[in-house]
Amino acid sequence: MAELSPNPRRLGWGLGLSLLLNGLLLGAAAVLLTLFWLLQPVWSGLFPTSQLTERTRPGSGKSRPTVAVIQINGMLIEGALDYTYRQIDQAAADPDITAVVLRINSPGGTMTSSDELHRRISLLATGDPDRNRPPKKALVASFGTLAASGAYYLAMPASEIVIDRTGITGSIGVFASLPTVEELARQHGFGMQTIKQGEIKDSGSPFKTLSPKERLVWQDLIDTSYDRFVKVVQDGRGSRLKKGLLERFEVQPVNAGPADQKPAAQPYQRYLADGGIYTTQRALDLGLVDQIGTLEVAIDRARQLAGLDAGGRVIEYDKPRAPAEWALGVQAPWGRASPASFVNALSPRVWAITPGYEAAGMLAAGLEN
Repeated sequence: MAELSPNPRRLGWGLGLSLLLNGLLLGAAAVLLTLFWLLQPVWSGLFPTSQLTERTRPGSGKSRPTVAVIQINGMLIEGALDYTYRQIDQAAADPDITAVVLRINSPGGTMTSSDELHRRISLLATGDPDRNRPPKKALVASFGTLAASGAYYLAMPASEIVIDRTGITGSIGVFASLPTVEELARQHGFGMQTIKQGEIKDSGSPFKTLSPKERLVWQDLIDTSYDRFVKVVQDGRGSRLKKGLLERFEVQPVNAGPADQKPAAQPYQRYLADGGIYTTQRALDLGLVDQIGTLEVAIDRARQLAGLDAGGRVIEYDKPRAPAEWALGVQAPWGRASPASFVNALSPRVWAITPGYEAAGMLAAGLEN
């Protein structure tokens, strides 16, 4: 019986269909893998890793015990401090770390976030028996370009403060910003009807001006936070302060530039906790900081306080990044704008923030996670 030969046309269609199906399957798999890769921030939030990656600081040794550098940068806003908290917790739990340097570049933030960081850093320095944490670690703060207001507050548990030569610090004070659109709403025929029970329940609403009584209540809230700030600084700096925090003193202006350019500025009065900032040399003269120097100077000082030799290892903690960020070479923003973000930004808060950073603070609050 003659053997049937395969139909070339049928074989061609079969091969083409097979290649098409395999291509579709491979393409779908590639798309799914790519989405899985790009959406890493979402699924990693469901299964967070317990440890940050340690990176040895260039130029340091390999021996233990170890010095850890904790980076505290940007606005201090609730919901946006996970990386900072994880650094503190990891350093606190590591028995090989006997000295810590807080590298701070921040204008401050909300009073609540500043106080929570102060609490965590205090336990880092003294040990936390309730969580079976190792005992006391030497703690030094290193101030960068700006470490003021809430960023100064959180550094008070440090044994010493080292500040960069061109740094700015101080700003010991608090405030509350209550946006108002009452006049704008009146001009455009827009308003808000409020039904309430409680005489001052709607105080701080952007659609009405504070009454005299409401202003007293808010002032009392600010005064309470301010007293807390002053106490934290007094307890932290103690006798190293050259003036009382509420003691007025005379400041001699620098009067830079040609003498005939403008009338010479006259001496004026200040006090340490007046809410204003101080340049490096003035901060040193007033006892707000202990030494002028770089981060390396602060690391060396932390070593000395812990009794470590100069060849010890110094580590930093890498900030987690999504694969897409590694691929693009950028750091994704930690928040995103939305209608809810706008509402969040306008919510009343008690701020411990550097003068001039109010708008930036409200924007950061609106973008918090």
